[in-house]
Order: sequence, then C-alpha cells, then structure tokens
Amino acid sequence: MVFHEKVVEPDNSIIEVKTWSVPATSDKPHGFKYSLVYIKDGERVLGYDSHEGRGGHRHFKGSESPYKFKSIDRLFEVFYEDLRRIKNES
Repeated sequence: MVFHEKVVEPDNSIIEVKTWSVPATSDKPHGFKYSLVYIKDGERVLGYDSHEGRGGHRHFKGSESPYKFKSIDRLFEVFYEDLRRIKNES
C-alpha cells in the first residue's frame, strides 16, 4: 500500500483513502489501484475506485459512472472537490 488514511468525523461520517502501487495492466496502465470513499449514515455517498477488469469509476449517491484516471494528485483533487461540494450542500 502506498497511502492509507481513515478519518472519522464528529458526525460519525467516514472519509477513507487508500492507494496501492501495482504492476501496470490493461485496466491499470498507470500502475495504481485506488479506493477513496465518503460514508455518511452507513451509506456510501461518494467513492472513486478501480476494480479488477473494470477500470476507474465514480460512485455518487447510488449511481456509477466511468472515471478517467490522469494522476494520483488529480484523483485526490477531484475527490476532495466533490467532497467539499457535497458537504456544503448538506
């Protein structure tokens, strides 16, 4: 594992970020596997991850869409931008 951080916020919501360095493959040509998630009231509200054979994708309030990985730094930026927007809407 390259990076792992789990934060439990005062309202018991969870932000967990994990990245791994893996051999480059057709679905992970960049050599990273990742899972970034925001859980509130026991449900995933937001998530970015890469599963075997599926490539990167984004979860948001029950729906799923493809995510085109550019870099770890950009992935973190996009996740935390989404997270700030979601928390500001609450």
